[in-house]
Amino acid sequence: MGTVKVERRKPGKVAYIEHVGDYRSIPFAEDIQALYGWAKESGIRPGFYPLGIFHDRPGDTPPEKCRSEIAIPIYGSAKAKGPVKVRNLPGMKVAALSFRGPASGYPEAYRALSAWVEQHGYAWDGPSIEVYTRKPKQVGRETILYAKIEAPLRKK
Repeated sequence: MGTVKVERRKPGKVAYIEHVGDYRSIPFAEDIQALYGWAKESGIRPGFYPLGIFHDRPGDTPPEKCRSEIAIPIYGSAKAKGPVKVRNLPGMKVAALSFRGPASGYPEAYRALSAWVEQHGYAWDGPSIEVYTRKPKQVGRETILYAKIEAPLRKK
């Protein structure tokens, strides 16, 4: 795990597919394929790094009620179609933590990020955003993830 940095996330448009349920059951690969297929079919230029937007904390919300979105940045005008929706993400100040490691290490990364937020006089101000910087890799039975985890911030 890297160090936490405060960054400014630029505003932008995303295409996304919504989910309700356990975060571990999100069909990530299928959603990404559907989103890039939609972009191609719509004549929209997609961004390179897919996103996960997680509205609920698993410890506070029952897994079956957790809300999330798998998204891709897009450039240009686009219309929603089927399960693909489109919206603007506002610019925001975030605490960002780079993560490279087994999926089993994610809870600890979130604990470390949350502790940093608290210790530095901030509070979470929205859902967590995960920016996937590389495709996950399967090593034995473990999935290795490459992501930047972002916590939207507000001063307490």
